[in-house]
Amino acid sequence: MQAGEVSAQAPLIAILAGEDSGDQLGADLIVALRQRYPQARFVGIGGTRMQAQGFESWYEIHELSLFGFSEVIRHLPRLLRLRKALMARLLAARPAVVVGIDAPDFNLGVEQRLKQAGLLTVHYVSPSVWAWREKRAEKIGRSARRVLCLFPMEPAIYARHGIDARFVGHPLADRFALVSDRTGARDVLQLPQQAPVLAVLPGSRLSELTRLGQIFIDAAAQVAAAIPGLRIVIPAANPQVRARLRELLAKGPRDEAAPLLLDGHAHEAMLAADVVLLASGTATLEAMLAKRPMVVGYRVTPMSYRIARAMKMLKTDIYSLPNILARACGLGDERLVPELMQDDCNAANLAAATLALFRDSERRSHIVAAFEQLHQALRGGMDGQAGDRAAAAIAELMDQRDAG
Repeated sequence: MQAGEVSAQAPLIAILAGEDSGDQLGADLIVALRQRYPQARFVGIGGTRMQAQGFESWYEIHELSLFGFSEVIRHLPRLLRLRKALMARLLAARPAVVVGIDAPDFNLGVEQRLKQAGLLTVHYVSPSVWAWREKRAEKIGRSARRVLCLFPMEPAIYARHGIDARFVGHPLADRFALVSDRTGARDVLQLPQQAPVLAVLPGSRLSELTRLGQIFIDAAAQVAAAIPGLRIVIPAANPQVRARLRELLAKGPRDEAAPLLLDGHAHEAMLAADVVLLASGTATLEAMLAKRPMVVGYRVTPMSYRIARAMKMLKTDIYSLPNILARACGLGDERLVPELMQDDCNAANLAAATLALFRDSERRSHIVAAFEQLHQALRGGMDGQAGDRAAAAIAELMDQRDAG
């Protein structure tokens, strides 16, 4: 037995997580895997949540927290050095399994090399093969022995390419109640129960705020001018984002109509709102699970947009997760969520779409009912939590290898 190889009862398990969402998935996974392997040791790349569960992080998680073509290109030399050092360390340690969580631009290359070297690899969180070119599924299959999917429509796509993929459910679906509590959320945020409330989430990265922050704040101001007594809440993901938002808000009113800037509390802000105005991304899924009508806007960097258009990389005409899920789950082609992308993402358009939702209570009720159906679909009618099901799918592979 080599130095890194340990018994089936005390396996070495490597996890490579990128970004804050990956850190949470990793932490849940560690808890669930430790129930099966109490003596397991967990190593790799992870954040504070994973480390709180006894994870040994070899590198800082923020080193993988990049977004868009231009950011990856700018940091490519550093990423290549990190990948080389990481693979050497993993090949020396020979863990029982390597689980790459999201961060596909980094993790899939690492997983492919490790799989070729005989290590068992799993990719947790399928890249968006339903939005980008489906042929990517074949590349993912070359990297991972099994793919763990958060959305119910994904395994069928992989099956068309002969790849083992399992729907384990989305962890966010476990964290939101099927019936949302707006009253409780408003009490937490000290908001009047009868006031109209708009939650604004222009992004969790400083780069997103550079592109979207002023546009979203200007749109919110236009909505406030049209709706008497409107309360606006803006949750900040971290201190850096809060500081940047404070700079943007300093140009606006300082009276009762001024937006309420929050430290975190994004879930409470969504639950408390009548309508949510937000940037495209995972936050749209959170707003859907909070059962809140929303307007989605987004702009990528001009370079990323030109590359995507030139390479014809997008295969979908819809962008927000609620709309994609609605189509995949058989709710029809109706767009539950207004989407304003790239040049269409401006303050006037965002404000108009948001006002339309505030003024149409019947439409809001229809959207809430559809979101309740989608919440059930993300749970998949399965027992347990998503982390437990992911751990079971990983443990099954490990046991099969031990048996072989």
